[in-house]
Amino acid sequence: MIVVSNRLPVDYEEQPDGSTGWRSSPGGLVTALEPVMKAADGAWIGWAGVADREFDPFEHDGISIIPVPLSASELEEYYEGFSNDTLWPLYHDVIAPPSFHREWWDAYVRVNRRFAEAAARAASDGAVVWVQDYQLQLVPKMLREVRPDLVIGFFNHIPFPAYGIYSQLPWRRQVIDGLLGADVIGFQRVADAGNFSRAVRRLFGYRTHGTVIDVPKEDAASDDPEVRRVVARAFPISIDAEGFEQMARRPEVQARAAEIRESLGNPETIMLGVDRLDYTKGIRHRMKAFGELLRDDRLKVEDVTLVQVASPSRERVETYRQLRDEIELTVGRLNGDHATLGHQAIAYLHHGYPRDEMVALYLAADVMLVTALRDGMNLVAKEYVACRFDGDGVLVLSEFAGASDELRQAVLVNPHDIEGLKDAIVEAVRMPRRERARRMRALRRRVIDNDVAKWSADFLETLTGAGIIQAGITEPLQRAIEELASTERLLVALDFDGTLAPLVDRPDEARATDRANAAMARLLASPDTRVALVSGRAP
Repeated sequence: MIVVSNRLPVDYEEQPDGSTGWRSSPGGLVTALEPVMKAADGAWIGWAGVADREFDPFEHDGISIIPVPLSASELEEYYEGFSNDTLWPLYHDVIAPPSFHREWWDAYVRVNRRFAEAAARAASDGAVVWVQDYQLQLVPKMLREVRPDLVIGFFNHIPFPAYGIYSQLPWRRQVIDGLLGADVIGFQRVADAGNFSRAVRRLFGYRTHGTVIDVPKEDAASDDPEVRRVVARAFPISIDAEGFEQMARRPEVQARAAEIRESLGNPETIMLGVDRLDYTKGIRHRMKAFGELLRDDRLKVEDVTLVQVASPSRERVETYRQLRDEIELTVGRLNGDHATLGHQAIAYLHHGYPRDEMVALYLAADVMLVTALRDGMNLVAKEYVACRFDGDGVLVLSEFAGASDELRQAVLVNPHDIEGLKDAIVEAVRMPRRERARRMRALRRRVIDNDVAKWSADFLETLTGAGIIQAGITEPLQRAIEELASTERLLVALDFDGTLAPLVDRPDEARATDRANAAMARLLASPDTRVALVSGRAP
């Protein structure tokens, strides 16, 4: 079992006294995979977080750690450049314009190859390799070329855009080809998996049926190519729900939540936003809506306070520096216009917090605002729900966050609709206790039943077991065909799109394949067999 990700699950630390060491930086992914990796003698491959420095492999908490070096220039071009100034804005619906530079692409290819080579060296025969996220989309194909014995999975933690947006990428074919090196490609939402399959059809013309893509083997004969079946489907990621709830139940964390309310002047309602300082998170829209509610006296600053945690993010990228300036200017203006001596409109916190402090904030908050303009999942929404063991609290959730597919009992909003967002905030603030409890019960049931351990188990089962679809006719299908063939009279009803003809983006371009036409001719020639075409198309 090998995990390949941009960052290792440990951070390299240099102390003031000159001593050095490694500190665990556990996130949800580490929590989910740690027991699996320990049981499977697993290894984690990633960058150590320090440029221009090479580290030897080492053991940490029962897991082999294999650092991959990055130079300062590669960090600038591969990570800050292509990953976060090209792919990130492109995959988030070009909320900010992406930049396309050939030297960034060259660095991306070079670094992806380095990660693939590290995985190829570390993997035993037939090992499972799970590649993580958009920084390493070329690794699956590179790895398969040198180690075809491996079982390769890939999970995309961010959205995958519609083809009209994705097609802007100059290297669109290379990226799709790189991803198709995997056996299973996971996405956060069904829509993301669908976008990917459509891009495959448009760019390569490969047949797709359901969540399966037929990828021709490169060494197969051209007249009847063998195919490798690739599964591309949604596996919505989650959190360690039990861990968050246990922390929320600790007396000292609950005492800290009470202190937070006291320090804010004990307003009737505390609203909370927790985000990386990123233009995809809708922080500006949230503040605009809140400011207008205060201006119009629909909310009063003495009664409602907004706490905005905006952890630093990619501050060497110019777009992010501009965003920080804009947000801080907005905060200053709103507090200047609406704050009183005893009550501020917005408590703005531009730094990260340890988990126990975040859990205390979740407990202190009456309303959680998640107003992302585009988000693969947004685990903050699930963390808030997991912490509310008291059955209270209201989640206002953007329909453009992947979490909205699951958390349907939240107050769902379109953050671009400022009037609708304002109405949703007022609804959340004034929601009766009974309604809050009803919604939170349903939300908690969903989050607890679908935690991060279930997510990783579902993906790995699909990758290593039942989910892999072998070429040819399966045993159950063979039995069903034999049973049908033994009947005295048979009516065969055939759909057109997706059955006789491959699914295409323009329905009028769909044509039945030669093999489908030949199969129909054989059916028509069979005695006591009738064939019907079922279609909504005009004749």
